[in-house]
Amino acid sequence: MQNTATPTHCPYCALQCGMNLTPAPDGTVEVSERADFPVNRGALCGKGRTAPAVLSSRVRLTSPLVRSGGTLVPATWDEALGRIAEELSRTRAEHGPDACGVFGGGGLTNEKAYTLGKFARVVLGTSQIDYNGRFCMSSAAAGGMKAFGLDRGLPFPLEDIPKSGCVILVGSNLAETMPPSLRFFTELRENGGTLIVIDPRRTKTAEQADLHLMPRPGTDLALALGLLHLVVAEGLVDEEYVRERTAGWEDARAAAMAHWPEYVERITGVPVPQLRETVRMFCEPESAMVLTARGPEQQSKGTDTVSAWINLCLATGRAGRPFSGYGCLTGQGNGQGGREHGQKADQLPGYRKLDDPAARAHVAEVWGVDPDSLPGPGRSAYELLDALGTDIKSLLLMGSNPVVSAPHAAHIEERIKSLDFLAVCDVVLSETAALADVVLPVTQWAEETGTTTNLEGRVLLRRQAITPPDGIRSDLEVMHELADRLGVEKGFPTDPEEVFEELRRASSGGPADYSGITYRRLAEENGVFWPCPTEDTVVHPGTPRLFLDRFATPDGRARFVPVSHRAIAEEPDEEYPVLLTTGRVVAQYQSGAQTRRVDELNAAAPGPFVELHPRLAERLGAAEGDPVAVVSRRGRAVAPARITLGIRPDTVFMPFHWYGEGRANTLTNPALDPTSRMPEFKACAVRVEAVKS
Repeated sequence: MQNTATPTHCPYCALQCGMNLTPAPDGTVEVSERADFPVNRGALCGKGRTAPAVLSSRVRLTSPLVRSGGTLVPATWDEALGRIAEELSRTRAEHGPDACGVFGGGGLTNEKAYTLGKFARVVLGTSQIDYNGRFCMSSAAAGGMKAFGLDRGLPFPLEDIPKSGCVILVGSNLAETMPPSLRFFTELRENGGTLIVIDPRRTKTAEQADLHLMPRPGTDLALALGLLHLVVAEGLVDEEYVRERTAGWEDARAAAMAHWPEYVERITGVPVPQLRETVRMFCEPESAMVLTARGPEQQSKGTDTVSAWINLCLATGRAGRPFSGYGCLTGQGNGQGGREHGQKADQLPGYRKLDDPAARAHVAEVWGVDPDSLPGPGRSAYELLDALGTDIKSLLLMGSNPVVSAPHAAHIEERIKSLDFLAVCDVVLSETAALADVVLPVTQWAEETGTTTNLEGRVLLRRQAITPPDGIRSDLEVMHELADRLGVEKGFPTDPEEVFEELRRASSGGPADYSGITYRRLAEENGVFWPCPTEDTVVHPGTPRLFLDRFATPDGRARFVPVSHRAIAEEPDEEYPVLLTTGRVVAQYQSGAQTRRVDELNAAAPGPFVELHPRLAERLGAAEGDPVAVVSRRGRAVAPARITLGIRPDTVFMPFHWYGEGRANTLTNPALDPTSRMPEFKACAVRVEAVKS
């Protein structure tokens, strides 16, 4: 590659910040500002600035590894691919196709996610495929589908946020999880709008708020219902909007009226005056938004919680209008696109449903297979991982590290160890890859071209900036080679643009219609918002703002969903009297598999900690920095105490980026939302103990 700047995008969170990459003479890669991209306007967080550090051969995988005598040793590509094909063939022959599992990732490009879903269903014939994005925004997706008939993280671009009159931000610490986005909320306040943050911790984001509510973890559903009760009681319902653009209001209204303010205060711990002030601030301006993140969504009632917040927006006429609406702040880099094109257990490309005969027929025609040959829906992510070693004997895993990121992680680690065979494609030797029988080193973001879809629904083009090291292959090449060895010689191209052209055809006419999007348009237009059904930019330039004319339901009306508060799956008791909630810190990302290999980021966030209130610390006799143990019904984690007034006295917080004795997900509860199958990461009962030296 020439030593010139290549415009591309960050490999980490769902902002997909624009950046320029320039190869340096010493073999490193320099990151520079790219001010033309509207999402970050040149700003980058520490993770983005240091992303090229993971390209170094010092930290990355550079050769296939095959387990021999209990140890992973270097191997040739032919040997490694042959071993995988042999084991998958053996598993299918002995136990049937559903004994082969496939687990993907929310960081895979659209092309890879699409091909992985096709590989599972066409080559392996298995229904057992899902991905770690199930742990990201599946509850928001389910709530959006119920209400609007369509799931796209944000139905408007981020640039609309500063033009709104009020934003309620529920369970998001975006000042640390996606720092460049904070400027939109700063501009909101500079323009006279207000920011309400709902979080049991006084985070850096909450410090920016005009009003900060600190509910007990797991009570966001009751909080939203209490606010809707007040909207009704104070005569603030937009009756004309409800009549003309919605359906189902009476049942939702009745459910909300059972949640009177004093009752909600007892459940949530949020004082009634704060509830009333929230309603005033939200209803007073002409426009307002509710944005949720993992806090309310990663619950065993996450879908109902999202529905309650959407109901608040609908009752006040705050959806499908300019600078208003409900949106979800997607977390993973391609969390949106990753679930649209087929690596999710129940979906086909274009966000089509796998059990829809018309959808199966359309996609099967593109793939050149019989619709009846396509398997039906499979297990969701946690259920798939829980079945490893029993129903599922072999697993192909791409771009995920469930040994750190899954709930009840010690149990999942044991399930992975019980597999007959595990193959992992990754850029580093993650904790999960270290357990594999075969590990394949694959190209990274800067070494390949492909598309991602950010939290706005903006499809983007990541461009190759450097040549990968010798011996590294792309995930597309891996699937091409495996398909060939497993008897499918055609249909798995290695060129990402060729894959995207097929994806366009497969998505055509579906809810997430990419058929009008091309690599040329993405390069020329700085991204294109889906749905976009035609290449003609005059006829259809893309859809940055959804629902302004109608919702994506058969009659064009949004649906109220009646919901009621219910307790979390595991309430505190005498043995486990405290609530644990989890989250991220600014210098690390997800399971930390990549960021924990960057010296600068490790210096800023070297390890796990337990954040607790001074009152709880005093009862334990723990001082700042003392090791404390957090114990749940699933296990024990130990980390230094971080004592702060910025957390509720009945709650402790742990970041989830680390393996070992400080692994937060050793503790978390795998109780699943009945609709989204989202585990309850954000609330479980624990006790906290001082660790004697």
